[in-house]
Amino acid sequence: MTNMIPQGIKQEISLPDGRLVTIETGRLAKQADGAVVLTIGKTMLLATVVSAKEAKEDVDFLPLSVDYKEKFAATGKFPGGFFKREGRPSDYEVLIARLVDRALRPLFPDDYHAETQVVINLISGENDVAPDAFAALAASSALMVSDIPFNGPISEVRVARINGEFVINPAISTLENADLDLMVAATIDNIVMVEGECKEVSEAVMLEALKVAHDAIKTHCKAQIELASKVEKASPKREYCHEVNDEDLRNAVHEFSYNKCYALAVEGNPDKHARAAAFEAVRDAFLETLSEEERAEKKGLVKRYFHDVEKKAVRDAILNERIRLDGRKLHEIRPIWCEVDYLPSTHGSAIFTRGETQSLVTVTLGTKLDEQTIDGAVFEGTSNFMLHYNFPSFSTGEARPSRGVSRREIGHGNLAERALKPMIPNNEENPYTIRVVSDILESNGSSSMASVCGGTLALLDAGVKIKKPVAGIAMGLISSGSPDKYAVLSDILGDEDHLGDMDFKVTGTRDGITACQMDIKVDGLTYEILEQALEQARLGRLHILNEMAKAITQPRADYKDHVPRIEKMFVDKEFIGAIIGPGGKIIQEMQRETNTTIVIEEKGEFGVIDIVSANKESIELAKARIRAIVAVPEVGEEYLGTVKSILPFGAFVEILPGKDGLLHISEIEWRRLETVESVLKVGDKVKVKLIGIDAKTNKMKLSRKVLLPKPEGDKKM
Repeated sequence: MTNMIPQGIKQEISLPDGRLVTIETGRLAKQADGAVVLTIGKTMLLATVVSAKEAKEDVDFLPLSVDYKEKFAATGKFPGGFFKREGRPSDYEVLIARLVDRALRPLFPDDYHAETQVVINLISGENDVAPDAFAALAASSALMVSDIPFNGPISEVRVARINGEFVINPAISTLENADLDLMVAATIDNIVMVEGECKEVSEAVMLEALKVAHDAIKTHCKAQIELASKVEKASPKREYCHEVNDEDLRNAVHEFSYNKCYALAVEGNPDKHARAAAFEAVRDAFLETLSEEERAEKKGLVKRYFHDVEKKAVRDAILNERIRLDGRKLHEIRPIWCEVDYLPSTHGSAIFTRGETQSLVTVTLGTKLDEQTIDGAVFEGTSNFMLHYNFPSFSTGEARPSRGVSRREIGHGNLAERALKPMIPNNEENPYTIRVVSDILESNGSSSMASVCGGTLALLDAGVKIKKPVAGIAMGLISSGSPDKYAVLSDILGDEDHLGDMDFKVTGTRDGITACQMDIKVDGLTYEILEQALEQARLGRLHILNEMAKAITQPRADYKDHVPRIEKMFVDKEFIGAIIGPGGKIIQEMQRETNTTIVIEEKGEFGVIDIVSANKESIELAKARIRAIVAVPEVGEEYLGTVKSILPFGAFVEILPGKDGLLHISEIEWRRLETVESVLKVGDKVKVKLIGIDAKTNKMKLSRKVLLPKPEGDKKM
């Protein structure tokens, strides 16, 4: 019997630059509920999705997991490390998985609670194609060809502005010239997710970029619909019944609770815990109206229905009264206080507090040896600026075990890093590797934005010459379904994020946007609303920058006393070997004797040398040693040399590191010597003059006697 190679079902998408994307299903991973292979050039992604047929008992949410994995074999590489196999996901893989998760999650039915897993694998890659821009398209396509309920399709593109022109999914090498780099996810009708960085672009440019991205995404979505129409399994979607409801109970909870919740919402209590306790008291009061048996049986349903009532009451109160949960007006920013130089032993530190959100930020300045190595299947290199974000449970008054860095912490840290990165001085102006750490001590919304503000203050306190201060603000939205009735909220609370329709974080300087992150949970968000949110964010950002300026306005004139100093030297690359010495002998000896750390890197025709020490004298001593090594001997110059060896006809004297000359026996003194040893021995320091260099052999001729007084009556030279 002949084995037949199965023929897959294909769909093609043409990108604006003429490249072709092919999506194929029916050949690989056929036991998954849905699987596709996306191909563009030599880059291939395998996306699979599997969902349980039934939800687990008492689960009232969607247990969705999204993983993005890059196989090192995809680009012909070995994984680093001792085990030489792929291990836990890199930060880059986590960030891509989060982008896909945030785009997919809102589009599953609200009552679909079956455990669902999406996995995207890079199975073939090439150096100049960024696979992250195609991961969401592959994942959505896998869902579309499955029988899993999904209100898609969606797709995601990278939009960059390069030399003033918007480009969709550009080559990696061209991003160096981009002043805007965004990842945008959308359905045919609505944008659902945005994340990226900019170099102080205007709000108008940001909006234009979103429109360009959405136009490209519409083509991707239509192609997925066409692909799904060719797949028998994709229609109809599976039937499910994951929720058991009691409409009489739902109505009773609403009747009892709505007005009470509305009254609490307009009361304007700024204390998060007191406010939460007040709402819980209303819920508990309703539970008390039930019999003990009903209470035990229906407590879970009551909690769910009460959450819906609380959400509606809070949203209605904001829309009708234009007053927020903590009593603020829609555009009002919570009270801010800042302090710098709080920690005496760090290189830089700051506290930034806005309402009930507080960040303690530290800055550490290190050498090139402290740079982060990036070792991925596609992306590799080093980074000399990093920002880490920590979110301990005590910041929200909770007690839970710490299980390492969460995906959320990686994502929030990356956003804050992107916000500050455009303002970090270049390598010529900043010799340091910089690590910023934001520890969240209190949290009630916008903790990633507090990290941006605190990061700016700590960098200024450390003396880093950042180009301009950066601040961040999180915007929210409450919509009614009517295009004319909505509320854009500045500096949102955690509750407003949870109960609202949008979380739009915007960071920037006084002159433009440096980063943004947006998640939209509602259909029909217009560009007019986005425009208002961006303008409201700009005004809020300016207010925050003014408050930050009360603590510090300029970088410290000098680094703190305990910060290691770094001075750069540039030498011709031919001298690098002489400075290092055989087996590193010379540089190690130099570091030990001068009490410095010396780092050498070859760049083009030069050797770039970083000399590190907290002691200025040590740095100068090391610089003098290096100058001596790279110095070129000049005829007529005087040197203090060291006798290296003695022969019958003279001594070899090292006048510069690694450079010896012959001091002939006749040039030691004016008088005639029988032996060299009668005057010199190995190791002696002797002052000599370079009197000549042999043109053919390049050997140096030295004289000591010309520096000595000539005896009277001696007519010989």
